[in-house]
Amino acid sequence: MLVVMKQDATQDDVRAVAEAIEDLGYKAQPMPGGHRTTVGLIGNDGRVEEGVLANLEGVLRIIHVSQPYKLVSREWRGESTEIALSNGVTIGGGDLVVMAGPCSVESRSQILESAHAVAGSGGAVLRGGAFKPRTSPYSFQGLGVEGLEYLAEAREATGLAIVTEAVDTDGVKLVAEYADIIQIGARNMQNYSLLREAGRSNKPVLLKRGMSATVKELLLAAEYILVEGQSRVMLCERGVRNFDNHARNLFDLTAIVTINELSHLPVVADPSHGTGATRKVPPMARAAVAAGADALIVEVHPDPAKAASDGQQSLTPRQFEELMGEIRPIAAALGKGVATPDRVPQGALSAP
Repeated sequence: MLVVMKQDATQDDVRAVAEAIEDLGYKAQPMPGGHRTTVGLIGNDGRVEEGVLANLEGVLRIIHVSQPYKLVSREWRGESTEIALSNGVTIGGGDLVVMAGPCSVESRSQILESAHAVAGSGGAVLRGGAFKPRTSPYSFQGLGVEGLEYLAEAREATGLAIVTEAVDTDGVKLVAEYADIIQIGARNMQNYSLLREAGRSNKPVLLKRGMSATVKELLLAAEYILVEGQSRVMLCERGVRNFDNHARNLFDLTAIVTINELSHLPVVADPSHGTGATRKVPPMARAAVAAGADALIVEVHPDPAKAASDGQQSLTPRQFEELMGEIRPIAAALGKGVATPDRVPQGALSAP
């Protein structure tokens, strides 16, 4: 439920509404706007009797949010959320943001070479896993803290922001110390204790759609993060399980459109996991931009044949450069540019 206040409502009026909501046993969230303030009622599973609120001083009208997810819904917030990063790039701000890098941080030289390649081609965010939840316990699991330190060094060298995954509740605070964006992977989309911990962090969160999750389930998972206080959340379409075997996953382009209709949160598209094959990444990346994605996240590796993980779906630096050239005119046709960092250190655009 949203309580819309009159334009001339005072702070005392807003406070009285918030107190009345809390007296009913729910949580109140005042949201000042450009012309008027709204007060959200959080914590109800069904319809709330509005009479006690509608008659309070300064109340204009009551809006019932019909969706089971509240905070992520466009019914709750009409304007699209914009997420500003420390390097001056904004996700959801109009321009396309490109995140790229290897699936795993394998060594200092590998992540630095990747970072310079991404920066040199116009990327804004470096991706790379320091902790890797893998299907097999015998697969490479990541370098851990050492990998986080290499990522931080790559950020200083290139000006790229960092996105990397936290795989458990203890790891959220650790990842937040190093990263600009905390990623919650597909396997953890419904790990509710992890979602809540990420929601209590001070960093934006990239939430990936689960391998068999509906769009509704993805939005409800995001609600767990927002209800803890973290409003800077982006939703990632990365493909879902498919009954056919022509691709690793079914890359759901309609989910990009649907999420933009239902939610104010930015949408990130991952054509690398969505297809599982290098040759399919560029066309699906182009299609995702055309469908309205706010950002892309693409796997790029200096030598995919020797990658510790996901080499079969990684682009070479040259292929990534070509992709960047292909998506710019598509973004421009939609009135968008491609976002670049404000701070680019000397030498960042050439390999070390």
